[in-house]
Amino acid sequence: MLKTYFKQALALFRQNRLFSTLYIAGTGLAIAMTVIVAVVYYVKLAPVYPEVNRGNTLYLANASFHSDKERMTYQSGLSFQALQEWMYPLKNVVEVSAIVDYGMDNSTYIQPADLSGDFNVAVKLVDPAFFRIYSFRFLEGNPFTDSDLESSIHTAVISDDLARRLFGTTKDVVGRSFSLDYVNYRVCGVVRGASYLTSKSYAQVYLPYSVDEDYKEPDTDQFPYCGKFSVTFLVKDEAQADALRAEIADLTRRLNLQYKDQWHLELWKQPTSHWLSVFQSYPSDASFNPWKTAGYLIVVVLVLLLVPALNLSGLIASRMESRLAEMGVRKSFGAGRNILLSQVMWENFFLTLAGGLLGLVLAWIVVYLGREWIFTLLDQWSEAVPQGVDAYVSGEMLFAPAVFGIAFLLCLALNLLSALLPAWMSLRKPIVYSLYEKR
Repeated sequence: MLKTYFKQALALFRQNRLFSTLYIAGTGLAIAMTVIVAVVYYVKLAPVYPEVNRGNTLYLANASFHSDKERMTYQSGLSFQALQEWMYPLKNVVEVSAIVDYGMDNSTYIQPADLSGDFNVAVKLVDPAFFRIYSFRFLEGNPFTDSDLESSIHTAVISDDLARRLFGTTKDVVGRSFSLDYVNYRVCGVVRGASYLTSKSYAQVYLPYSVDEDYKEPDTDQFPYCGKFSVTFLVKDEAQADALRAEIADLTRRLNLQYKDQWHLELWKQPTSHWLSVFQSYPSDASFNPWKTAGYLIVVVLVLLLVPALNLSGLIASRMESRLAEMGVRKSFGAGRNILLSQVMWENFFLTLAGGLLGLVLAWIVVYLGREWIFTLLDQWSEAVPQGVDAYVSGEMLFAPAVFGIAFLLCLALNLLSALLPAWMSLRKPIVYSLYEKR
């Protein structure tokens, strides 16, 4: 039966080329816009390389220290002392990693050996646990060790694109040296680089945080636990995540009792999940409501689908009027309303599916060409991609089964929204009226 419906849809396409072209184009644009939104959030939320553990990753970005005595509030990351006393001893966690993210700091430059000119790079200061949380693929070498961290060894893990830029290859790079801010570092590993779109893990150079001479110093003497470190946690499951939050909440309570005459610590319900870190602008954003955000996204999708569906419904209603005689003849030979409705829905679904494929290809093209700006459109605080950084979109981001599934469901929804009502209304008309349309 489906084969028959497909042949009928193909015949109708040939007979009504203008209608079919407009229908496919309209469907394609609607699907493209919606799939673009879906891909943007898929890249932000789904487990993609190297952030494959996003579902089990939690973040503590910064803290607030307030002193009534000093009449001062200080917001920053945590100090090395806080890491040693508070974070590393936590029990309800698989891994704890301390990170200093310099990003594309304008003060961080590499001096290439060929004297071709200094260039800016993205740098992260991390510990070995960072490479156990983020599943980097090492093309050569290994991450630096705990001994390297404790000894402040000037060693580095670099991305493959930086290796090619510095040495012209990604092979036989381990053991070679490069100059970063006029300090020599030895390469201990080369990884397949992360995309700039995976911001939690992205860098071109990963160094032990102990290479910073002041890494043990707090940011201010009034609050010795203030520093430059953010903390990333890896947990086994949601139950352990809840236990970790409870453990940190209890730690905060005890610290505030212990230092109540000196300062008050606020962590704003951190650590936050990866999902929450994407939608929440900053940890202290008390106005954030996940239901409101979900409602906003649903409204966006409905608008992107309903407006084209209304236009397509008008086109289908017009075509159904021209097919009333055909439907009347089929009714007179015993075809039931459900059979005719099924035929019309399947015919339109094949056209919708063709438009969906067009929209999917169009969405891929737009996402790939506009990758440096399209992923920041829905951010409240958007930043342009730094010059010289490739915010590449990998195949697993574009061709994920989830994206195909979303596109198919959108086609199905658009077909139901646009074709069901006009087809049903037309098929309710009596046989005599339908046959009279033949005159």
